[in-house]
Amino acid sequence: MIMSIDIFSNFYKGKKVLITGHTGFKGSWLTIWLHALGAEVVGVSLDPLSHRDNFVLSNIGNKIEADLRGDIRDGNLMKEVLKKYQPEIVFHLAAQPLVRLSYDIPVETYETNVMGTINILEAIRIAESVKVGIMITTDKCYENKEQIWGYRENEPMGGYDPYSSSKGAVEIAIASWRSSFFNPAEYKKHGKSIASVRAGNVIGGGDWALDRIIPDCMRALEDGRPLDIRSPKAIRPWQHVLEPLSGYMFLAQKMWNEPTKYCEGWNFGPNVESISSVWEVATKVIENYGSGELRDLSDSNALHEAKLLMLDISKAKFQLSWEPRMNINQTVELTVDWYKRYRKENAYEVCVEHIKRYLLK
Repeated sequence: MIMSIDIFSNFYKGKKVLITGHTGFKGSWLTIWLHALGAEVVGVSLDPLSHRDNFVLSNIGNKIEADLRGDIRDGNLMKEVLKKYQPEIVFHLAAQPLVRLSYDIPVETYETNVMGTINILEAIRIAESVKVGIMITTDKCYENKEQIWGYRENEPMGGYDPYSSSKGAVEIAIASWRSSFFNPAEYKKHGKSIASVRAGNVIGGGDWALDRIIPDCMRALEDGRPLDIRSPKAIRPWQHVLEPLSGYMFLAQKMWNEPTKYCEGWNFGPNVESISSVWEVATKVIENYGSGELRDLSDSNALHEAKLLMLDISKAKFQLSWEPRMNINQTVELTVDWYKRYRKENAYEVCVEHIKRYLLK
């Protein structure tokens, strides 16, 4: 099925695309979107976390060219996958994505996020087929001073916790590989364009990860429990999962057409008015779900998590002509809609419908 609404002007139809982390929350949505656009998608990832994940319920693994299991820490395996399937575009999403879990498994977090990304970069380096590589990191890669203005792409990398610091280290590694092996000045020799992309707190249907506000809310609502809010005053750049994905896909198209112009770091976040506290977002979830209550469980002795984080998306707006399509109310409404429907309806069809609704905003 080719999507009737295509903002990419048929660019992805027939393109060979590899997605790492395709069984994850963002990866599953990207896989569905690219499949609906007619791309030949190959995914490599660990198993999905639960039977209720968007990847499982949408059955997208059985719709794409190849649904592979593999660990990005296995560099030789990654090289074999790229050699066998000859992708033209690579979206690298596989990661250990949770701040609190990174305190429990700091070494594995670094092995996955830093060395895993380097393994993908090395696999791209020797794969003649690859022309564009989009390396997905996070807004938490920046050295967070909890400032009231958004971080720009040229600001210092850093991170307090193991997750955030691993993503800062990843950005430094990507920049090094781009300078050393994928230098735009030597494009005619290597023929590859590499960019890193950073997004805010992404929400949407089909996410059941631990220690994320939407999955925590939905589990509580389904169980009839109060919504326990750990960091009610934390302010984040909330956005629907389709917002940054549209940015990644748009950027890849730009890089394909002008490979030496866009191969750098990019922020994809919401407009300022959608930057809200955790408590505000949870309140909107209850309003859209139609039931539930909030409970403040903030703990002054809890593990450190940044209280304020915002992105400056001026560069994407002015240089890519990309900007968010939805505000925070529309974002929460579309997110809760998935959770209200997933048990009774075809999850793949719900996702495609949500993509169409997003594109019509």
